[in-house]
Amino acid sequence: MCNAGAFLDSGDKYWADDVVSIEPMGPLLEVRGKAAVRAKGEWFAANHAIHSFSAVGPYVHGDQFAARFVADMTVKGPGERRKRDEIALYTVRNGKIVEERFLVGG
Repeated sequence: MCNAGAFLDSGDKYWADDVVSIEPMGPLLEVRGKAAVRAKGEWFAANHAIHSFSAVGPYVHGDQFAARFVADMTVKGPGERRKRDEIALYTVRNGKIVEERFLVGG
C-alpha cells in the first residue's frame, strides 16, 4: 500500500486506536491516537512534495516488523530537495499497529 502512495489508507486499516508514532526529529516527535497520527501524515503530505518513494520489507520478528522507506522529496516553502532514508519499526498487538518508531540514516 505504501509503494502505491496509500500511506493514510494503510494507517486507517492497520493502526490501533491508541497507536503511538515516534519520530527522531521534527515538530511532531511523539503523537498518540489514531486521529492524531493520521493528522501527522496529513501535515507531512501538505508540507512535502514527493518525487519518488519506495518501501522495502517487511522484515518480521515476533510481534514486530521493520520496513525501509526511501524518498526523494522537496520541503514546500524553502524548496529544499533531499533524500530521506529511514527504517520504521512497528509493534503489533491483536493484529493492529500499536507503535511506529522511525529511525533515520546518517
